[in-house]
Amino acid sequence: MPWKRFGCYGRNGAEEAGEVRRRRWGRPDPQRVAAWAAWLGKEVPVLRSLQIVATLVLAWLAVFLQAAWDGFRPILGVQPDLLPALMVHTALRTHLVNVFLLAALGGLAMDSLSANPVGVTCLPLLALGLVLHMRKELVLRDQPFAQAVLGALAGAAVPTLTVGLLLSLGHEPLVGWGSLWQGAVLAVWGAAVTPLVFRLFGALEHWFGPAPAGPGSFRPDREIRRGRV
Repeated sequence: MPWKRFGCYGRNGAEEAGEVRRRRWGRPDPQRVAAWAAWLGKEVPVLRSLQIVATLVLAWLAVFLQAAWDGFRPILGVQPDLLPALMVHTALRTHLVNVFLLAALGGLAMDSLSANPVGVTCLPLLALGLVLHMRKELVLRDQPFAQAVLGALAGAAVPTLTVGLLLSLGHEPLVGWGSLWQGAVLAVWGAAVTPLVFRLFGALEHWFGPAPAGPGSFRPDREIRRGRV
């Protein structure tokens, strides 16, 4: 025991003492840190690219333009929203971490520039993202028709869930027969803009993403003879 106190111990004792110190002072295990880094590099490749940054920047610009510019609101009676279309793309093409980031930052940005209570838009966006992300393997996400259908459903579902959440919290939003028209307009808008969002991010991945590896010098139709000449 006295030898351990002064650091004169073998390799096994040193590893044991290091483990004790890590547990005592809360230092992370290097092997565990390496495993988490490998998981992030393998399962969350978007964190190493500009895709999530572009998504958040586009969401912030969309929310800002909705608040600063009336656009088609005087004609259609409702302001088009780009966040549901962005959430459809994020849930189907990226990792779950990006779904939480877009729901939190996009929802808070929307609530901070509107009369909604802070955080009320985050829950519908998060619910939409979780449902689509858990079923993304069953969706034809590369087909424009499927993207348009999901965009229409998302464009109508997010405002409906937001209104239901406001009613459950005791607020009195303006709901009437005109809300059906507004929901139809948002559904058509979502169906039209969601395939464009997929094409936009596909172009960004093509421009800034890594180039695909070439076929190499080996030809699949080449025959290799083995043995003596």
